[in-house]
Amino acid sequence: MPRPCAFKPHSQNPLWGVVLVWLSSPARLAPPARLAPPARLAPPALPAPPALPALLRPGGRQLERMTQRNPKQKIISQFHSLAAEGDVSKLTAILSHSPDLLNKTSENGWTALMYGARNGHPDVVQLLLEKGCDKSIVNKSRQTALDIATFWGYKHVVNLLANTKGRETPRFLPKKAEEWENYFSKTLLDRKSEKRTNSSWLLAKQSHPATIYILFSDLSPLVTLGGNNDSSQQPEVKLCQLSHADVKDYLTQPDKIILVFLGVELEMKKKALNPTHGETLTEEEDEVAWFALGIDHVSAEQFKKRHEDCYFLHPPMPALLQLKEKEAGVVAQARSVLAWHSRYSFCPTCGSATKIEEGGYKRQCLKEDCPSLIGVHNTCYPRVDPVVIMQVLHPDGNQCLLGRQKRFPPGMFTCLAGFIEPGETIEDAVRREVEEESGVKVGHVQYISCQPWPMPSSLMIGCLAVAISTEIKVDKNEIEDARWFTREQMVSPGMGMWI
Repeated sequence: MPRPCAFKPHSQNPLWGVVLVWLSSPARLAPPARLAPPARLAPPALPAPPALPALLRPGGRQLERMTQRNPKQKIISQFHSLAAEGDVSKLTAILSHSPDLLNKTSENGWTALMYGARNGHPDVVQLLLEKGCDKSIVNKSRQTALDIATFWGYKHVVNLLANTKGRETPRFLPKKAEEWENYFSKTLLDRKSEKRTNSSWLLAKQSHPATIYILFSDLSPLVTLGGNNDSSQQPEVKLCQLSHADVKDYLTQPDKIILVFLGVELEMKKKALNPTHGETLTEEEDEVAWFALGIDHVSAEQFKKRHEDCYFLHPPMPALLQLKEKEAGVVAQARSVLAWHSRYSFCPTCGSATKIEEGGYKRQCLKEDCPSLIGVHNTCYPRVDPVVIMQVLHPDGNQCLLGRQKRFPPGMFTCLAGFIEPGETIEDAVRREVEEESGVKVGHVQYISCQPWPMPSSLMIGCLAVAISTEIKVDKNEIEDARWFTREQMVSPGMGMWI
């Protein structure tokens, strides 16, 4: 189903600007072939003498001048010969002038790294790795340098090649995979999950004067309007940060509230109450804890009468998009956990009543012989539903497919989206959802970024998809409409579309 989504990558990463990565050969993603016998693993002889396999013997001699080869191939062969012989000094000198030789392959697909690995030269392998050579290259026998070193038993070389730290990105992947911070994904808190089982610590933090509470009613957070010096702009919507004194009456009624420990502020700061008489605060005493507090509708109305400058932000969409990004991240965490509590008051395993444990991150069944009390079960913890949301590109690259539901405001279109089914990959879910809703078939799918979506608790997995058909056949049971939009339409002001 299409969903309104505040999927906001960095301003320099508009979805239109993402370059699709096409592999020159799908075989490059295939696993290496089963290791061949030694005779097959060694590089085959080249057409012109002297035969290249002679280089594969430890200490093999440098290749002689080969008149039947072109100059470029001759230079590559000489470079590979030095790697096979273990001549680090000459390799270093050549690379200083011709760094492009690093990943050059011979006629059999071998690289200098492979020759160094075959002949057991860890110093050569170390040099080439430091220069940034590609360890993922496979030769014509479908073997990497690691495969070759493993086959011939050179453990020191294997250790060098198998070390994943600082590994270069394979050449068939984008050179730099960005990790985007999307709306609802930023936060100002460290969740401190290790403190959730420490009931005495949690109890002490609940009554601490510096602790912050954010209030919810029907999953809507309590907010206020912040001042703005610029009169031409709308005032900022900010979370109401309450103290223990503001909520202490609610805390005495645990059966009527839901209390969730959210974490502590990432930026350490001294409390409003300054230490006296030379007292020094410990690190834990200096941590400002945050709690989410869910109250019923009646209590919420009474609270608003006492605090007329505050109100509960409703409906969630698009109202939650008014919050600052870090506060939105806190709300995403709190709202998702509170939504889970509102739906799981009773044990999903046996139907008995449950109690809240671990700072609000667990519900434990009160029936003594319930199977959920034995082992760890996902029914006892907050759940997250994976959802794919995709921008489908037209085969010409200049249009994208958007859809709308009946409940959307007029003129509003969004990217298509849908839940991932059991036993389904992200890519297959994208293809299935697009075809179900619009009738358009999708080929290539590329993951871009993800985003928490607290309506009620989903993880939106953002993808780019390339259509292989263009005819739209809308399933009216899924969506109301779907259309192709041009690049110009997407950037034109006043189009009335929201993605």
